[in-house]
Amino acid sequence: MSELVVGYRAEPTLARFHRSRAFVRGVMGPVGSGKSSAMCVELLLRAARQRPGPDGMRRTRFAVVRNTYPELRTTTLKTWADWAPTQVCPVRGSAPLTARMAAPLADGTRLDMEVLFLALDSADDARKLLSLELTGAWVNEAREVDKAVLDALLGRVGRYPPKRLGGPSWSGLIMDSNPPDDGHWWQRMAEEERPDGWEFFRQPSALVEAAGDYALNPLAENLRHQPLGGDYWLRQAAGKSRQWVAVYLQGRYGCVAEGRPVYPEYDDERHLARQPLAPLPGVPLLLGWDFGLTPACVATQLAPGGRLLVLAEYAGQGTGIRRFAREVVAPALRSRFAGLSVQSHGDPAGRARAQTDERTCMDELAAAGIPTQPARSNDFTARREAVAGFLAGGEPGADGKQGAPAFLLSPNCTLLRKGFLSGYRYERLPVMSGGEERFAERPLKNSYSHIHDALQYAALAAEEPGRKTQARRRGGAGGRPADVMAGY
Repeated sequence: MSELVVGYRAEPTLARFHRSRAFVRGVMGPVGSGKSSAMCVELLLRAARQRPGPDGMRRTRFAVVRNTYPELRTTTLKTWADWAPTQVCPVRGSAPLTARMAAPLADGTRLDMEVLFLALDSADDARKLLSLELTGAWVNEAREVDKAVLDALLGRVGRYPPKRLGGPSWSGLIMDSNPPDDGHWWQRMAEEERPDGWEFFRQPSALVEAAGDYALNPLAENLRHQPLGGDYWLRQAAGKSRQWVAVYLQGRYGCVAEGRPVYPEYDDERHLARQPLAPLPGVPLLLGWDFGLTPACVATQLAPGGRLLVLAEYAGQGTGIRRFAREVVAPALRSRFAGLSVQSHGDPAGRARAQTDERTCMDELAAAGIPTQPARSNDFTARREAVAGFLAGGEPGADGKQGAPAFLLSPNCTLLRKGFLSGYRYERLPVMSGGEERFAERPLKNSYSHIHDALQYAALAAEEPGRKTQARRRGGAGGRPADVMAGY
């Protein structure tokens, strides 16, 4: 076994990972930082250190999980073969892919290591694990795997080999990942809940910002194994967005857009508030609504000076507007926004009567105590431009730098933020070989589009000339009273 891992020298973060005795261990870091290799070496070492049974056989069985079969075969399995070549650990090609290593060891015992390669993504896929008896498991690129799969795996490890054959000397779950989105279960487990028996390791950034550009971080891990050296990461940074570099090369939590974002004007560092926004006293609350079986509502205020503050988001799933308004939004208006006057605007299609009782969505909102007007337009371009106008606006700063933005998003609006960063986008269309990129004319309908539609209706109301003029007048000569905007 030692000849398989010859030359392997763990980086500082990965050395701590190998020394850990935690039941669940996870490593997060930039691309190319040696995470997957460390997982392979860990399984090989655990197999070699397994207690032999009465017959001198060291038996282990591991599951290696990836979210899809193509990625399992083209990425995970190839990394495994770098450390356990098929000559000594042949792989059976039929599903599930199974690798088996049987070899004599220097102390006279024999190794019998079985590795099952499984494609598991959703909670439904977790049922495939019900009959497995495993020593341990490795989840590769864990950000793509549902938390329910981990929960199921944790019930299957520590069950092999049976006690009569020595019992498992070690059992547990290891996982590696590039950084997931904010709010992902990995971030929740690693940064907030920190369950007993779980330990997370975070590798250093590969690149650091220097003089408006990027430079190699002297603490970057796995540098000596990259054929291009530091150029491996520096080349990738060229032409990429700051958010892409932050996630893949600097190892930070965040979203990366696939397709074309609806709002390229959005800058997370500029437009996201540092702390949750509290409502401004005496300033009307502007609500925007989207209807259907996935209703959505966004609460905003047009602050003195003309800045649009996005305070809260409310999203329904599989519920009608009546229940959503009465059980979700109305209670929030009575508690969090008590004492504020409310001006509510919604999708003009909400004036259509239902075939059952002929009540409209506007009727339902009025009955819930939230009289609502149809937005002045349902044209997508007008709606997008209303939001984009606030995103692009702001006060001039000193020395030619940007000052305070005209749009500020509260960090508790997680759906809106993820939509801005990646989810609310134009879908990429197929192109002929050698052709230019093409995108759909309207955004993809998904879990982010409804909440962004609601924001657009609020922004349409906020950008009305009379309303913006009144907001500036309330702001006084300075346009932004320090007591009102403190902390924003």
